[in-house]
Amino acid sequence: MSSNEKIIIKFYTAFANADAVTMCECYDSNIQFRDPAFGLLKGHDVFQMWQMLIEKSKGTIKIEYSDVKANEYTGTAKWIATYNFSKNNRKVSNHIQSQFQFKDGLIIKHTDDFDIWKWSKQAFGFTGQLLGWTGFFQKKIQQQALASLRKYKETKHAN
Repeated sequence: MSSNEKIIIKFYTAFANADAVTMCECYDSNIQFRDPAFGLLKGHDVFQMWQMLIEKSKGTIKIEYSDVKANEYTGTAKWIATYNFSKNNRKVSNHIQSQFQFKDGLIIKHTDDFDIWKWSKQAFGFTGQLLGWTGFFQKKIQQQALASLRKYKETKHAN
C-alpha cells in the first residue's frame, strides 16, 4: 500500500469516526475542494465545511469507502455517505467518486463527483425529482450549501 493510499484511508476512517480534525490533517493548507453541492472551496473553508457537515449530522452519518488507489501524484476512492438531510430529515444515500492530487504527502486537490439529480430526489422528494436535473435547481442547491457554510463560519467566529 502506498503512502498516499494510507492518507486516503486515514481521511475516510476519520470521516467514519466523525473526526474532522484528523480529516483535515490529511490536507495541505492550500487544499482545493470541489463537489456539485458546494462548488469550489479553498483552504480553511474546506476544513470548516467538513466540521459543519459532521456537526450537523449529530453522529448519525455513516461513511463507507472502497476502491482506494493512489500513486505518487494522484488517487481515487469510492464512498457512500448515508445520512438524514438536515433541512427536512429525509434519508439520503449518496454514492461518490473522489479524485485526489498529492503534494508533499498531503492532499492538495480533492474532487468529489456524484449525481446531483439522484441526490436531490432523495433530499427533496418530488421537488427534487421534478427539478433536480435543471441548472436552476442545482444552482439553488449550491447557493444554499454556501449560505449554510457562511452562517456556520459566522457562528463559529462569534463563539
